[in-house]
Amino acid sequence: MSDKSREEIWCEWRDLVNMAPKEIEDWLATDESKSVGDTGDADSTGRKSGKRIIEIKRTNKDDLTDDDWDHMATVVGYIKRHGAQVPDAPEGSDWAYSMKNWGHDPFKEGGKA
Repeated sequence: MSDKSREEIWCEWRDLVNMAPKEIEDWLATDESKSVGDTGDADSTGRKSGKRIIEIKRTNKDDLTDDDWDHMATVVGYIKRHGAQVPDAPEGSDWAYSMKNWGHDPFKEGGKA
């Protein structure tokens, strides 16, 4: 479990996971989404995380499990770490595709790309 309180995780999650479940679903169906990740195929860690994010976003806050909270903290950490590593040409980059697999569109208002 994260050192952060659930309220801290919730606030950061709400701010950083800026894609709606349907947006993530549509994104995960693209070739671009499938083209990035640690496994080089459609079963990458980021794509699995994206599917989990969809489930979490569709769950009432009061119904989230300890495992959900742990994953939310992992997602927040990933987005913060990788969000700080913006490449020189972020548009259409593997970096941008990976960020979207994790539920963060860096080109949305407030996305910080």
